[in-house]
Amino acid sequence: MNAPNAPAPAGPDAPARPEALLHLLGADEDVVAYFAGVADLDASDPASHLLEDGIQLASGARLEQFARAASGDAFCFVGEGGEERPVAYVSLDGEAGPLALGLAELLQLCLVAPWWRDAPGRTAGELRAVAEEYREDVPDLDRRRDRAARALGFDPAGLPSEAAALARLAELSRGPVAAACLVVGYGNEPLAPLFGTAPNGPRAGS
Repeated sequence: MNAPNAPAPAGPDAPARPEALLHLLGADEDVVAYFAGVADLDASDPASHLLEDGIQLASGARLEQFARAASGDAFCFVGEGGEERPVAYVSLDGEAGPLALGLAELLQLCLVAPWWRDAPGRTAGELRAVAEEYREDVPDLDRRRDRAARALGFDPAGLPSEAAALARLAELSRGPVAAACLVVGYGNEPLAPLFGTAPNGPRAGS
């Protein structure tokens, strides 16, 4: 149930405290254990969340890092506002692109498919193999996921399917959301897209 007058977050099951998700992501024990330990999304040390010089949005809008991967890749809010803002991923490998419309949608993606980084270019069978590897490495993954989901206010049974979450990634990689999340680096050169096909160029990761 949403707090009165609070903006409804993306996704079919809104968390109980839609404006507190970022705080829980960096402070709740069960949430940190899953997202930093399983999904490689660490929001527990805001002081380390600094984008490299020259990394910015092509539009000139605000690009605010709020979490990082172990590699140093950045999870960023796009534009002004709160947790309802689009989320872009900026890789140190020179790739960037939208992941979600709002923090709630991003967290649901990471809950159902923490291996989303391996999705581009892979077949359904290959993705199943990636998921199985994750489960072998983290045998209590489902328990940790469900505890994190409940701590965030999500009903584990109401989360989107893995297929739906990955299809949403592909959808966001096209059209106005991708344009709004276009990230440039030194020389104002656009970074390669995370998903899909770059204009007049090969697909990222190919």
